[in-house]
Amino acid sequence: MNKAITTVIAGTLVLAALGGAYWFGTQRAMPGPSASASTPANGKGSPPAASAVTVEAVKVATISLPQTITAVGSLRSDESVTLRPEVAGRISAIGFQEGQRVAKGAVLVQLDPAVPQAEVQQANANLTLAKTKYNRAVDLAKSNFISGQAKDEADNNLRISEAALQLAEAKLAKMTIRAPFAGIIGLRSVSMGDYVKEGADLVNLESIDPLKVDFRVPEVYMRQVQVGQALQVQLDALPGKTFEGKVLAVNPLIDAAGRAVVIRAVVRNPDTSLRPGMFTRVRLITRNAQDAMVLPEQALVPQGDQQFVFRIVDGKALRTKVEVGQRRDAKVEVLNGVNKDDIVVTAGQLKLRDGAPVTIAGSGAGNVMAPTEATPATAPATASAVRPAQLSPANADNTRLIPAPKS
Repeated sequence: MNKAITTVIAGTLVLAALGGAYWFGTQRAMPGPSASASTPANGKGSPPAASAVTVEAVKVATISLPQTITAVGSLRSDESVTLRPEVAGRISAIGFQEGQRVAKGAVLVQLDPAVPQAEVQQANANLTLAKTKYNRAVDLAKSNFISGQAKDEADNNLRISEAALQLAEAKLAKMTIRAPFAGIIGLRSVSMGDYVKEGADLVNLESIDPLKVDFRVPEVYMRQVQVGQALQVQLDALPGKTFEGKVLAVNPLIDAAGRAVVIRAVVRNPDTSLRPGMFTRVRLITRNAQDAMVLPEQALVPQGDQQFVFRIVDGKALRTKVEVGQRRDAKVEVLNGVNKDDIVVTAGQLKLRDGAPVTIAGSGAGNVMAPTEATPATAPATASAVRPAQLSPANADNTRLIPAPKS
């Protein structure tokens, strides 16, 4: 009995819940009184006006900008040699301190000259005897006491003795190793008393003033590179310093592996702060400085292989295609597409579409960059709200438009 009553009560509650849900759904589907209240009295509806998008912007600036090519390279000695003996021998003297400057012709290493000196003395004695025999043969030939052949043999023996002396003297001279040019001596790999063979490494000698810089540029720049062009060299090891140089030679052979042109330049190094083998960043100046329009790089909106910017004209953002040139210090050169003093959006482009009304951040509520009833659409885009950013290649932060002070 109780079970039947419970079942009836549960069924009644379920039906009541279904009926309430149906009534609630029909009430939501019916239009409320507020729907008709939003319709104008004339019966014509109009969409609400689009709100202005807040953006950051700068004016296109003009600066003096040379055309340059940037590359990386390595420093090389102007002259570099590893000294090696041409004859074998035992080292009897070392005439330098490692790391010191040496003059051209200075004695660096002396090999034991005892044997070559003895050979020179022997060659001198043989030459003296050959001269005596030759003079006697000449006297006898005048009196016809010897044949002409005997005289020729005496002359030949004299020449052989002279050549033997020259050979002995040359061997003796090679026992002394001298500096072929002025420079800084390196670290020796031999010691006193070492026996060295022909061609053994003794020590390196480097001439480091001036220094050479070898670097590569893509082959597309080949026509822009010429001998004598100026360049600037910067090093990670010496931050804040710039060294001037010029192009010394251009390799006529294009590197087939990287399709690049190998260029050699020369840089002065009077204080020897630069050393061979250092990594360098090279800026080759291919065109003298001239006025160029520049924008911050963040103003660009890339699309495929094209670049666009949003110009603010009459309070609206106009999408404009531009052609860019070189980039430097977070700024980019604009070759065409904008004019000097055009206002260009630098932040907020993702929220923009072509023709959207905009307002510049920080320009105040009264400087909304959109036409209103009080301001005709043909009025200029609140030029008084901003002033040109002072752009310079050395200052990458000074890129925002600053509101002008209210008078």
